[in-house]
Amino acid sequence: MKTRSITTALAVALGAALPLSAAAQTAASPPAEQVAVDFSLAPKYLADEPASAAPAAAEAGERGDAGEGGGGKSEEELAKLAQNPVANLISIPFQNNFNFGIGPRDATQWVLNFQPVIPFSLNEDWNVITRTIVPIINQPSPAPGVESHFGIGDINPTFFFSPAKAKGLIWGIGPTLTIPTGSPAEFTSGKWSAGPAAVVLRMDHHWVYGALANHQWSFAGWGDTNVNASLIQPFVNYNLPHGWYLCSSPILTANWNADDSDDIWTVPLGGGFGKIMHVGKLPVNVQLQAFDNVVKPDDTADWQLRFQVQLMFPK
Repeated sequence: MKTRSITTALAVALGAALPLSAAAQTAASPPAEQVAVDFSLAPKYLADEPASAAPAAAEAGERGDAGEGGGGKSEEELAKLAQNPVANLISIPFQNNFNFGIGPRDATQWVLNFQPVIPFSLNEDWNVITRTIVPIINQPSPAPGVESHFGIGDINPTFFFSPAKAKGLIWGIGPTLTIPTGSPAEFTSGKWSAGPAAVVLRMDHHWVYGALANHQWSFAGWGDTNVNASLIQPFVNYNLPHGWYLCSSPILTANWNADDSDDIWTVPLGGGFGKIMHVGKLPVNVQLQAFDNVVKPDDTADWQLRFQVQLMFPK
């Protein structure tokens, strides 16, 4: 790989866990002491960490609504709801992402994604599930001469239109949008971006597996570099007794505007585990995963730790 500015590399690496707005800005790399960090692709892990949903008690293996206080569902049924990105259940995930080994100083970046998921019923046949990602970022200095920053990244809402009574194969499709709200300036792409998003999954006994993907292009804004980026997030969960489950949901990103073909992809590998707990009657999904970036641009994070607490509000 060619040496790139830390700004570009960081944007791309973080894009591995960010939404489609993650398009890295490429530039020739100045001396280390003069490297300027550009977080134009403010971290937004579209992470689309599959958000919760709630199938009817008789359709726990499929999808639907959960009753008050979990509707008498078992912990495994609640876990399956939390693993369905397009279910009819309000949830509020707080996703903590720790990115280790950034730049010459091996800095550790922290990104907290506040990403409420709110479903709406259009009619008897269709639901629309809204997910809005608001990233809060703390970036220590990754190299000599580069300042530390703390602030908010670009906001990323996504809308999935999904059949209300899907059986077997569950799916959703709709638009995703990135709004250049980041502050300070290092945390925004300065571009309005949009594109398609889709998710497909199956629930098969103890298994929940599928994939989510999206792509965005910039269409307006003041930023110098256009956005042309893809995100793919396969996910697989195996549910165990007492609300425990094993999981893997790596977020692969591609920056198609990268100067070097070796710097297009960020590919993490890894996984972890989770558990459904209760605070009073409120179901809470707690999850921990770790990923090694086996393919990545120069000067970006070597690995990532993801810790998520997801509040579930059954209807």
